[in-house]
Amino acid sequence: MKKTILFDLDGTLIDSTPAILDGFGAAFRAHGEPAPKPEAIKALVGHPLDVMFAGLGAPTQLVSDYIAVYKARYEQVFLEQTSLLEGAAGALALAGEVADVGVVTTKTSKFSVILLEHLGVMKFIKTVIGRDDVVNPKPDPEPIKTALERLGKTSAQDRASAFMIGDTTMDLEAAKHAGIAGVGLVCGYGKEADLREYSSLIFANAFDAVKFIAASERRGM
Repeated sequence: MKKTILFDLDGTLIDSTPAILDGFGAAFRAHGEPAPKPEAIKALVGHPLDVMFAGLGAPTQLVSDYIAVYKARYEQVFLEQTSLLEGAAGALALAGEVADVGVVTTKTSKFSVILLEHLGVMKFIKTVIGRDDVVNPKPDPEPIKTALERLGKTSAQDRASAFMIGDTTMDLEAAKHAGIAGVGLVCGYGKEADLREYSSLIFANAFDAVKFIAASERRGM
């Protein structure tokens, strides 16, 4: 049976930190506030935008306005300020040889698909599940379950041969609740010690993770 490999996006396949910081800075400055410190923003990457803005001190009643400014600025800069992480292209190419491949992210699927096409790797990916495709984002299992459904992988046997690769505990927690294997990466925003609370499968980057999965495929695991 062909495996399934699902990838997170930010910190797993791409580095969009400059675009994210630019967008948050623009949103806060538009409301007369200084831009949050970069480390404070990066600590929240992976959460939905409303959670991130609330965590950074945006007034509850204005969060939607902050998000609107962020998205407008992000749309202007995200292509030029985002790059593939080392080994990401190779990881996707190898994953496509041994598995059905999907992306599960808290970005919108619209921006995600445009970005993946721009970076030349959308050809390896069969489905993209974004924040706009689900009611409950990661760490809820809904995005992973939605991706599996779109790929036609709905049986217990399908779940037993599925992997979620990500750089934060939200990715691994979602995998656990969805009943699939979680694989952690230390190339992104999460801390290794936190990731190890959810999985023993921890790798330096996406390519190393996919090499492990591909090797297990050859061993018939």
